[in-house]
Amino acid sequence: MMKATYSEDFKEQALKKVFQRDQRSIRAVAQELNINFHTLKGWMKDTMAKGTLGGSKPEKRPEDWTLPERLTALQESHGLVGEALNRWCRERGLFAYQLIAWQEAFCTGAGDQRASLRALQAENQRLAHELARKEKALAEAAALLVLQKKFQALLGGEVA
Repeated sequence: MMKATYSEDFKEQALKKVFQRDQRSIRAVAQELNINFHTLKGWMKDTMAKGTLGGSKPEKRPEDWTLPERLTALQESHGLVGEALNRWCRERGLFAYQLIAWQEAFCTGAGDQRASLRALQAENQRLAHELARKEKALAEAAALLVLQKKFQALLGGEVA
């Protein structure tokens, strides 16, 4: 059986892809790249031992890019094809499929949906905090009212 050899660029791209796989399994990434699962695991083990990803760890994950950064990336990569696009992506720690997904998200407005979802979650949290504060104030007012009635009952109805 002949052992396959892979270029350092391929290994680096494969490792970036496996470390940014989200919910997919390592085995699924290996199948997608058409490499042996154990080969990929070995590369991961070596990379973890070194503490770096191919000598240059990307500054941030693609999902951490802001919408303006994504738009700039789409503008910069527009018109690039083949190896030029792959080189541009490698320099920034991206894959071409991520650029395609970002472009589709901009066209469908998915980025706006995520931003509005975050805004709604923040508003929900603020309202929950305000509700808890008001519930405490209401409980305090009810306790004071009960104490006032007990005090009036002890004095025989006289108001001081």
